[in-house]
Parts: sequence; C-alpha cells; structure tokens
Amino acid sequence: MTTSTPVHNPCSSEQLSDPYCGVLTYRLDVVANTVVDVVRSAGGWLYDRVAAGWDVHVLLPHRGDTRPLQILGVHADDLDEQFAPASAPWLGQGLAVSADVFAAHPRIRELVFEALDHRLTEVALWDDGWPLAVGRRTTTVQHVLSGAARIFKSYALAEAGISAQPAGPTETLRSDMKTCLPVASDLVPV
Repeated sequence: MTTSTPVHNPCSSEQLSDPYCGVLTYRLDVVANTVVDVVRSAGGWLYDRVAAGWDVHVLLPHRGDTRPLQILGVHADDLDEQFAPASAPWLGQGLAVSADVFAAHPRIRELVFEALDHRLTEVALWDDGWPLAVGRRTTTVQHVLSGAARIFKSYALAEAGISAQPAGPTETLRSDMKTCLPVASDLVPV
C-alpha cells in the first residue's frame, strides 16, 4: 500500500450518518482530460488504491459520463473548481497526472513541480512527452493489479466503450519514487 500523511476529512451535516465520515484517510488526486484516458492508463491502480482505503478523486475539465469511474470506486470532480487560480495551495498525499493535461494547463504544470518538491507527496504520471525537468526526476514503474482490479477495470473499460477484453496484469506509469513516504509504495521500478 502506498501512502503519505493522512488527512482528516471533516463531515458535512449531510454526511453525519456515514459511519466512515471523519476517519483519517489518504487522498489521491488524479488529473486527466477524459474518463477513457484515466480508465485505460491507471484504472486498475486506482481501484486498488480505493480498495486499500484511499479517497481517490479524478479531476476532469469536462466530466461527461463518469460511470466507468464509479465502477472503479473513484469520485469525479471538476478540474477548474478544484484548482482555481485563487484557491489555496494544494498539499495532497498523492498526485497522478496525464501528459496531455500537463501540456495543456499551466496551473497543473506548476502543481506537478510543487508535488515533486514536496517530500511527502507521491507523484505518478502516465503517457509520453514529459519535459526533461520532469523526466529526470521520475522513473518508469509498474503496478501489479489485484485480481479484483483487473475485473473492475475490464468492466469500466467496457462501460467506456473501449474493449471487452480482460485488463492486463500491470499498468506502467512514471513516479518520483520518494523514499520518505510513511508507507511503502505499491508502484515498483521496472
């Protein structure tokens, strides 16, 4: 299981009946252009994070149909609302970003560099085209999907209209592989 410093999630009045409200959790923010990109590139890893107790939020510029993300157990949020220019600095435990979003959004580029500099934030990236300043600070890693992750990813892919074939056993990402995270990462160097 991968982690960093837990964060306390305060409960709203509507959430008071939730038995898990207020429990310390880890948060992973995933930034991508499309639901299809997230499911295809990191769906199994995200499912395994949710199964391990992480609070996973996928931030999209246009939400569209988020049913594939619901199958994986992750939340879909609006990218612009989460990272408005006037918003407070982001200090999450995990950040995963696609190369397309990195190239298109200056605020996300800034966020990736901030996260790479923050010793308690795990950074994961996918796709090609990373600038040298990012590429030098990351290495190729894999996540070995659990059996359940492979099944749920396959269902999410089918719901997204991508494929009816089973999901593969691994997903390949790039990561900064920080050694000072409080708990070992589930991403292993290739």
